[in-house]
Amino acid sequence: MPLHVVVGAGPVGSATALLLAERGDDVRLLTRSGSGPEHPRIARIRVDATDTAALTAQCAGARALHHCAGLAYTQWPTGFPPLIHAAINAAAASGALLLTVGNLYGYGEFDSPVDESHPLRPNSAKGRIRADLWNEALTAHRDGRIRTAEVRGSDYLGAGANSAFTAVVLPAVTAGKTALFPGDPDAPHSWTAIGDMARTLAAVADDETSWGRAWHAPTAAPMSVRALADLTATLTGTSPARVRRMPSAMLWAAGLFNADAREIRELRYQFDRPFVVDSTAATEKFGIEPTPTSAALQATVDTGSTAGN
Repeated sequence: MPLHVVVGAGPVGSATALLLAERGDDVRLLTRSGSGPEHPRIARIRVDATDTAALTAQCAGARALHHCAGLAYTQWPTGFPPLIHAAINAAAASGALLLTVGNLYGYGEFDSPVDESHPLRPNSAKGRIRADLWNEALTAHRDGRIRTAEVRGSDYLGAGANSAFTAVVLPAVTAGKTALFPGDPDAPHSWTAIGDMARTLAAVADDETSWGRAWHAPTAAPMSVRALADLTATLTGTSPARVRRMPSAMLWAAGLFNADAREIRELRYQFDRPFVVDSTAATEKFGIEPTPTSAALQATVDTGSTAGN
């Protein structure tokens, strides 16, 4: 059976490892702690994924290296570069396909539904980090050093999803309280199901004609934060959702004492205006239909949100 290496046991890494194992593939799931889901075909291994030699050894004989590691925003500048550099070098040495999990930050602001042809024009520090690392991997692909592709999604829904919605709005709604959201609660917004990220990673790994580019994971029609809050109230049987926009001054003040709030400031544009992904290409290429938002939200509610993107 094909062997796949998955780095990171967060929401996407765990979902990807389980999907691959359940279809009969062998999986090496690499984390610093040896954590992750249990399955007879998943070997959970303690590895420092910034260690090129150790990562290369684990990739021996693997079809693909699925890089699903997630970091806290404050760790991005120092944490992601060594992870991706090690992955590029391990892919070059082992011959494994490098698949990275990306997001939409590198596009910066956009006015209409964004597809994969949109140029990377990051307007945030985090967007520049992700864009630069993808460009490094893509250059290595074009130079013939590695084979690579990237799967991008919007804010996640599903088991373990962590976003401004799951951190701020969902707990307030389920507790019957008013949620203060750091953006326009009525702006259309795309939500990507974690399971659809996993399905797209597996599909790209299987299809060599899909390599050398980025793909948007199939994503359901956009829904505003207010509409998603209303759906949460319906699914959980709680009182009608109450969502208000958080004043800018309150977010700024919170950032003086809370690192997460401080990091959200430069990404607030994503919730101040329509933020919609066009995932037509992946649906047409792989035949993957997006998970309905209600089902992805139910999975979020059922399991809670405990891990980062």
